[in-house]
Amino acid sequence: METIKLREDYIKLGQALKAAGLVESGVEAKLVILDGQVKVNGETEYQRGKKLVEGDIVSFDSQTIKIIK
Repeated sequence: METIKLREDYIKLGQALKAAGLVESGVEAKLVILDGQVKVNGETEYQRGKKLVEGDIVSFDSQTIKIIK
C-alpha cells in the first residue's frame, strides 16, 4: 500500500493519483476517474477534485493509496 503524506489539510483525488505515480498526467487522472475506475473508501468516485483527508483510502488498478498526515 502506497502512502501519501499531506502537506496541507487535504489533497485532491487527481493530484493524489499523480503523486502516487498511478497516472502520468492530470488528463489521464480525469479519464480514469470519469470512467468509474477509482474508488475512495470503497465507493466509486467521479469527482477529480474530491478532497481527500487523513485516513482516506483510494483504490485504482489493483493499487491502494492511504492518505496520512
